Parts: sequence; C-alpha cells; structure tokens
Amino acid sequence: MGILVQKFGGTSLSTPQAREHVIRHVKRELGSGYSLVIVVSAMGRRGEPYATDTLLDLAVQNGDALADREKDLLMCCGEIISATTLCGLLEQEGIPATVLTGAQAGFLTDSSYGNARILDVRPERVLRELREQKVVIVTGFQGQTEAGDFTTLGRGGSDTSATALGAALRADMVDIYTDVNGILTADPRIVEDARPLTYVSYTEICNMAHQGAKVIHPRAVEIAMQAQIPVRVRSTFSELEGTLVTNPEGFNDVQAGIVDRFVTGIAYVSNITQISVECPDGNGTGVQLQIFKGMANNGISVDFINVTPTEALYTVMDDKSEKAIAALQEMGLRPKSLSGCAKVSVIGGGINGVPGIMARIVEALSTQNIQILQSADSNTTIWVLVKKEDMVQSLRALHTEFELHR
Repeated sequence: MGILVQKFGGTSLSTPQAREHVIRHVKRELGSGYSLVIVVSAMGRRGEPYATDTLLDLAVQNGDALADREKDLLMCCGEIISATTLCGLLEQEGIPATVLTGAQAGFLTDSSYGNARILDVRPERVLRELREQKVVIVTGFQGQTEAGDFTTLGRGGSDTSATALGAALRADMVDIYTDVNGILTADPRIVEDARPLTYVSYTEICNMAHQGAKVIHPRAVEIAMQAQIPVRVRSTFSELEGTLVTNPEGFNDVQAGIVDRFVTGIAYVSNITQISVECPDGNGTGVQLQIFKGMANNGISVDFINVTPTEALYTVMDDKSEKAIAALQEMGLRPKSLSGCAKVSVIGGGINGVPGIMARIVEALSTQNIQILQSADSNTTIWVLVKKEDMVQSLRALHTEFELHR
C-alpha cells in the first residue's frame, strides 16, 4: 500500500467523542497497510476556545491594530493545538506519531498574509518521518515564506494543504473528513430529499464549490485535478465511503452511468444585488470599460456579467452594492439596482450539448411562478438569478425536475 492523506476539520476534532472517531479512522487505514499523513484544522468554530475565528476575536478585542503578519502568527496557533492533541492521543494508543508545522512539512508560500498562495511543497521531512513508520500530523492552513515568516492560506486552507501535500507525496488518495456524509445533490437544510452522491467529477465539484456548496474548497479540488489525485469526501462519524471525486474515467463499471446523468447537483449563493447600467449614444464599449475598471479600482468583485451594445448587467454581493452604486454615480452614470437576489446553479458534467436543459429549468420555475431575472451558462453549469424569497422554492423545484432525489 502507498500513502494516504487524511484531513480532519474543526468539528472532527472539537470534542473527546469526535476525536475517538478520528482515532478509529486512523487505526482502520493503518490496518489496511497505508502510510498515513494527517492534516488538521483548528478545533471547533467561533466561540470555542481554539477556533481560528475565536483567536482572531482576540485581536479585535485589543483594538484590531495587529498587522497581517502578526495575525498569521496568531492564527497558526489553532492548528498547532489540534495537531499536538491528536499526536498525544495516538501515542497513548501505541501508535508512533509526530507533528510538523506547515513550514516543517515543506509548504513554501508568497507573503500575502491571510491569503497566501503555495509556491512549492517540499515534503522531504514528511517522507523521512514516514520511513520511520510514524503517522505524520501536519498543521493545515499554514506555510512559510522564503524569509521564514508564518503565513496562512485563507478560507478552506486546510483542504488546500491536504490536496497539495497529497500531490507532492504522490498519495494514493486524499480523504477529506467533515461532519456530513459526502457531497449531496443540494443543501439538505433546504432540500429535504437531497441525497449523497457516490461519485462526482473534479469539474462538477469545482463548480459546486464555487457556486456555494461548502463541503470542500475549490482551490483544493483544482490542485487534486491537476495532480490526478482522487479525493474522497467522508463523514468523521460514519464508516461509509462518502463521495469519490476523480475523473469520469476513474469511476468503475457499476458507476459508469455518469454519462447519462445530465445534472449532478443544485447550489446557490444568496444576498446578491443585480446592477444594470444603460450605455447611451451607442458608446457601449467606452461605458463598459469605464464601469468594470471602476469596479476593479474599488476592489469590488463582479459576477453574472451580461454585456450588450446598449447595457451592462452584472451582480455584486449585497454588502458591496452601496459602494458599487456610489462609484457608478461618481462616473456620471445612472445605475439601476435590485438587492436581495440569489443565484441558483444547475451543475452537471452532462449538460454540454444536451438540448432541452434550459427549457426544463424555465418550465420548473415558471410552474412555481418564479421569475428569472437573468441567466447564463457554461459547459457544466446553468445559472439563474431569482429573488431571494424565491430561492428555496427554486432549489426544491429544480431538484425535483431533474430527479436528483432518485
């Protein structure tokens, strides 16, 4: 057997009972003959003592004057606590283990503190510890600059650490353990008959993650896809296999029906404002350049962009809408805006080239008297913008239309 990377999130490590489940998964894979590398997040969520957001709240309570470099030092503490706690538990079980920080594990990053990019992973020390028959526990979410400063990788950074390390080690698999049993066809808090997916392609899960599904970070999937490392998304609290993420060629014969599955899942992003700007006097190109340069100069990310010779239509997050509108008005433009919208995404590797998918979307929503405010598509995703009050019904209607409950 080869190397297996296991990543455990904050909820998987936050209580003694949860950590017992982690130990069980470690023992099972060691018994299967794998060399194990474990990537850990900080324990728990905001309010719990060692969670990353709780640590950041300390800086806020002290006037929030801490520089980004020093904030990264503070945020690295949570993963170190998780890693040493797990190491002690494994040693107590008679399992030799060691802890490496992100830097010690070979993560070299740029100096964009708080959202650093990985420049290289040099895992020689990890491999040396594995050869000594130890379980190697690596603090996720963190790395080090060439100058030796601690950095953090931004939201979802532990997922990114896990797949990047898996790629560098040429691991057989990366297991992402979380508090849900794999990737579901929709948010189960909204769609009651959402079901777990046995398998999903890298492209599909990337799109699901970008469009609001929060099970795994898209940066992590992109790294796994480039390295062709299979990923499983599993529950810490179950023995089930969860969801396999790989290329369609990696699905076995029983699962080969992916070619007949047009739609894989439904995702959403809420709290969106739609902005439209007319381009008078036929000067569309000049006005459009002015609009989007203005958004960029104000640090406002735009999405859902439709451009015609007479109009520019796009969306921003609700919390950026006032700033966006003010910037447009300063340019002498007269924007119209509609806040409180939601983007609903229909995602599937089988969408491309199949007639009738958009017709089914329109029919499903119109039957529920839901107005489509805007739409767009790519090879694997069709997006529709709806009013936020119609979001829940839209998700349920589309989930039913494409029979994702089956």
